[in-house]
Order: sequence, then C-alpha cells, then structure tokens
Amino acid sequence: MRVKSIFSSNLFRDRVAIVTGGATGIGAAIANELCYLGCNVMIASRNTERLKAAANAMNNNTELRGEASYVKCNIRSESDVKSLTKTTLKRFGKIDYLVNNGGGQFISPAEHISVKGWNAVIETNMTGTFYCSKQVYLDWMSKNGGAIVNISADNWRGIPGMAHTSAARAGVDNLTKTLSLEWVENNVRINSIASGVIDSSTSTARANYADPKIFDSTIKQIPASRLGLPEEISSCVCFLLSPAAEYITGETLKVDGGGSLYGSFLDAILKHTRRSGQPATSPK
Repeated sequence: MRVKSIFSSNLFRDRVAIVTGGATGIGAAIANELCYLGCNVMIASRNTERLKAAANAMNNNTELRGEASYVKCNIRSESDVKSLTKTTLKRFGKIDYLVNNGGGQFISPAEHISVKGWNAVIETNMTGTFYCSKQVYLDWMSKNGGAIVNISADNWRGIPGMAHTSAARAGVDNLTKTLSLEWVENNVRINSIASGVIDSSTSTARANYADPKIFDSTIKQIPASRLGLPEEISSCVCFLLSPAAEYITGETLKVDGGGSLYGSFLDAILKHTRRSGQPATSPK
C-alpha cells in the first residue's frame, strides 16, 4: 500500500496505537498512515493470517517509519481485549492512541434478524468498543492520558436494512460523549467518526454480495457524487489523534460527502430488503 499524508512525517514519532480491525479496509488505511507518520501500531482482528500478512507488508514498506505488530483478538471477548492491551504494553511499553475500528454487520429486514444475529452485531460494534476503551483506560490512559477515536457510521436518520448496527452505532455515539466527560480529567480525549459509504475492499464485497448495484444506487444520493476512500477516513483519524485536536472531545465528525444532508444514501438497501423480504447476509 502506497501511503500519502498531509501531516508532518514525524507527527506520531515514538507514539503507540492500537487499531482494531486493522488488517483490511479502513483499518488498514489507518494503520498504514499512522506508521507512515512514525507511530508504532498494534493491529488486531480475529483473522491471524490477514493480520500477519498486513503487519509483514507494513514492516517491509520502506516508506513507513513506525513498526507494526499484531494480536489475534475477538473484541467481543473481554479476556481477548485484556490480552490485547497487555501484549501491546509488553511489546511497545505504552498506549497513546486507540482506534476502535473493528465492527461488522449484515443486511436484513428487521423482522428477519435473529436474536443471535442481533447480539453478534451489538456486541461487535458497541460492546467491543466499550471493552477496548475501558481496558486501555484502566491499563494505561487513566494515569498517562491519551486519545481514542471510534469509527462509527452515518446513522442519523436510521439505516434501513441494518436495524442492529444502527442501534449499535447510536450507542457508540453516546458512549463517546459519556466517556469523554468521565475521563477528561485524566487527559483522555474521545471522539468518533461517522463514516458514509466507503469504497473499501471489504465493504464492496459485502455490498455486492447483497446487490451488485447497491453502490451505484447510493452514489446518486451523495451530494459529492462519489463514494469515500479509506484514506479519507484515516486522515480524519490522524487529525483527531493529533495535537491540532487537543481541545476537541466528545464529538462525532461526519465524513460522508454531504450524504447526511441529503436523501438517505442507503435507500438502495431499503429497496433491496423490501424487494427480497429476506435477509441478505454478507459472506462469513
């Protein structure tokens, strides 16, 4: 992955970040840009092979100034999250930043979402964010300060066909506000990014599995007339982690090409669910 950044090359020199879901898509873009800016990065997800490949690619990229390492972690497991923070501290000695990017969902009409499916999405997107934030705070940031960025979704008017993730993302938005107030005295800043439709390898695969033309339809609902890029999320993450954002906490930044100001850019999903009447789950 070739990395470009508008930020100073040594902005995060000798800093340490955890990026969940850091092996693919938006998470990989975030991890690469942080490393490019001198940050040592611990990436985490459930897939060891992807993690190993991503970390090796980063460490073999001569453009990147930081070091990448990885830990297999299911963020729905509190014990896994505890192991993630302990391993990071053992490897790098501190945790300056946490990027809660790990998540997942599937497309389905609400009436067809099973209890198991509902719980899986809520636990991954909301509970996992809480576990990671809490553990990083307890193990390091409560005494040393730091910054957390949560990657969420543009759900202000609901996400048709994704009632589970819409509820979870709303929870993350309020969790961001609440934790920012509770932890501000310990010099911990917490913000979120509400992502619009991003054209990453993982999102494209999932959307195409449900409907090959979903992305073509959503573009018509985005004032910018295009999909976002993973690098456009990573640059916003770097800003929110940087000293330039030291007086910003408890906020959610929409990065959606103006989609939240216009018609629902997920109308295509709503039409799909109404047409099929059946769940359209993404590949495992």
